[in-house]
Amino acid sequence: MALNLHARNFLTLKDFTTKEIEFLLDLSMDLKSKKRARNQFPLMKGRNVALIFEKASTRTRCAFTVAAIDEGAHPEYLNKNDIHFGVKEDTKDTARVLGRMFDGIQFRGFKHSTVEELAKYAGVPVWNGLTDEYHPTQILADMLTIKEHLGGLRGVKLVYVGDARNNMGNSLMIGCAKLGLHYVGCAPESLLPAKERIDECRRIASESASGGTIEMITDPVEAVKGADVLYTDVWYSMGEEDKAAERKALLTPYQINMNLFGATGKDSTLFLHCLPAYKGNEVTEDVFEHPRSVVFDEAENRMHTIKAVMVATIGDI
Repeated sequence: MALNLHARNFLTLKDFTTKEIEFLLDLSMDLKSKKRARNQFPLMKGRNVALIFEKASTRTRCAFTVAAIDEGAHPEYLNKNDIHFGVKEDTKDTARVLGRMFDGIQFRGFKHSTVEELAKYAGVPVWNGLTDEYHPTQILADMLTIKEHLGGLRGVKLVYVGDARNNMGNSLMIGCAKLGLHYVGCAPESLLPAKERIDECRRIASESASGGTIEMITDPVEAVKGADVLYTDVWYSMGEEDKAAERKALLTPYQINMNLFGATGKDSTLFLHCLPAYKGNEVTEDVFEHPRSVVFDEAENRMHTIKAVMVATIGDI
């Protein structure tokens, strides 16, 4: 059943109900099927979308660009050197200018407060392409990929191994809580999420009645037992290069290699990574290239799920 998400911002999955997220996944699958069959009907004809990038990107930029063009919209790429955003001009002023000219605005950058301020003042839907706290479009792609390969989401055990406090750890916890997966964050004690964030996601799982659970385990071998999905991310993000040596020392025991992959005890376990991957750090080449690695299905699904978000919020459905 179609749900009305018209004119909604997409900043974090906390803002959406389980049914609304499931609707976006169903819409993604429908739009993906139509694209593959060359049976598309442009649902955003005449729309214009602004794509603001403080952080460089491969998947987010290409996914938004191709998705917009597929659906008849015009995407305009704006990096931090193209406009006065945050330098000569306040964020709220940029938001009000772009909101007069564009039908939707994507932001990929650092502070989550920036995308919140854009959403407050733009007057058109604002989509979070990544901030330091959340990466919601990635989670939609992850969930679509898991659903395609495992047939469903409820009851799936997903283990995130690495820095469990980062934007991926935060967002996966929320997604699993909303959609009924069993989430395990596996990290050294110092890189586990704050208790308040864990409690918040447990509350989300309870309120949504999804059956999802949230658990933290510091022992990687214990954590991955029975896992349906192993997930990792880079050990340090853009702007954290000064922490590389410290993170490597802390997280080397948490590398997803064939020994840890085998410790799941299952032949059906999937490997996911939001990319780009630093092979030899968080994951070894043999796991990355393993037949159960679905990272490129996951990367492609960024486009289909982002398309669904744009179509649902500014399109003709």
